[in-house]
This record gives sequence, structure tokens and C-alpha cells, in this order.
Amino acid sequence: MQASARRSSRGYTGIPRWVYAPAAVGLLFVVVPFIGILARVDWAHFVPLITSESSLAALRLSLVTALASTVACVLVGVPMALVLARGPLRGRRWLRGLVLLPLVLPPVVGGLALLYTFGRLGFVGRWLEVAGVQIAFTTTAVVMAQTFVSLPFLVVSLEGALRTAGGRYEAVAATLGAAPTHVFRRVTLPLVIPGLASGLVLSFARSLGEFGATLTFAGSLQGVTRTLPLEVYLQREVDPDAAVALALVLVVIAGAVVGIAYGRRAAGAAAL
Repeated sequence: MQASARRSSRGYTGIPRWVYAPAAVGLLFVVVPFIGILARVDWAHFVPLITSESSLAALRLSLVTALASTVACVLVGVPMALVLARGPLRGRRWLRGLVLLPLVLPPVVGGLALLYTFGRLGFVGRWLEVAGVQIAFTTTAVVMAQTFVSLPFLVVSLEGALRTAGGRYEAVAATLGAAPTHVFRRVTLPLVIPGLASGLVLSFARSLGEFGATLTFAGSLQGVTRTLPLEVYLQREVDPDAAVALALVLVVIAGAVVGIAYGRRAAGAAAL
């Protein structure tokens, strides 16, 4: 009897059986639309549709700006996450709420906020205009819009990893005489690499798919600000087959990035 009890305890998951039904419905709700895209693709003309001049320009611009915005997220997001997780600040809850605000705002609202700040008539942009610097409706505006909406993903992932890791190892290193920067570089960062990798993937994928803030703040100029999501939107009106083909390209790129990153993360966890 004890042996059977041990066997049953090993197989116990704590999940009621009825949970699997709504979980399956949710999975189908996510997967079936992608099957719909696959079913709609004009496979006979797929390559010409995705290799047109406008499509290739939009793809190149999307990849370059998404990489640039991801780098920007790292440069400012890592310090932000560290301060929110470990900094002796009052009102950290309110600061965290401000950082996460772009997650819940409609992207077009974020684009308007950027436009009225850095546009020609914005309270910062008007001074930049005097200095001969124009940001709105340029490639820089695309990177800024993508960074604005994707930064919270990196901050949330990394802050969670920092809180989970705790500070005991850093405290030990500090007692041994290590400087704070040395502790951060040699102790803190290695501990939170999985969380940082997850944040990087989410930020890149979000930047790659950004639409509303980009359109509002940067416009849609071919080769300058027209990213792949904007190209899909425009092609939907004039060439639905091209729109579907480009949408599939976006899905494949995003899926490959997420799959590679989380595959490495799982491999690292298994090695540990």
C-alpha cells in the first residue's frame, strides 16, 4: 500500500482534470489563427511577394531598428531594473508603475506622447529644431517608438530575476572587498543571465512587431520609417496576398527568435 502511495504521489501534478479543457481551448485560440495565415498564403508566388523592393526595404529596416532599440533597452533597462529591484528608494511601487505604463497604454497614445515631446512643436523637439536636429518622421523616431513600447518587457523580466536571485552572493563578494561595479559585473549579471536573455527576446520581438507608436511618431516613408508591420498594413489594402506573405515572415522571425532563446535557456537550466 505504501509503495502504491509513493507511485501515485510521484505522478501527482496538483492540476484538476477539468483544467485541461479550457487550457486546450486557449491553446487553440492562439494556434488556429496562425493556421489561418498558412492556409491563405499564395505559395506559388510566395517568394516574389516577399522579395519585392518595398518588402525587402521594410524587412531590413525592421531588423535594423529592432536591434537598435533592443540595444537601447539594455543600456537603460538594466540599470532601471537594478534600481527597482535593489535600490533603497522610496516610492518604488509608483516608479515601477510608471515604467510599466507603456505596457497598458495603446501604442498610438505612446506615439502621440513621443510626437508632442520630440516633434517639431514638442516641448523638447522645438529646442532640438533650433539646434538643427529633427527626430519625428525619421529612422531615429522608429527606434525611439520601439524602445518606448519594448523597454518594460526587459525591465520586468530582469527585475524578477534580480528579486529571485536575492542579494546574498553580492553581499559576500562585497565583504571580501570587491567594488560595487566588480560585484555587478562578475556576480550579479551571471546570476540573472536567463532573465536578461528572456527580456532581450521579448524586447526584440515587441520592437519587431511595433505598429501604432511607429506610425504616429515616425510615419510611413519607404526605406526610412516604413517597417514590416506598416508594410503589411499598407499591402492589405492593395495586395492582400503580399500582406499575408509578409505577415507569415513576421511570424516565422518572431517564432525563431523566441524558440532559439528559450531553447538555450532550457538547455542551460538542464545543465544546472
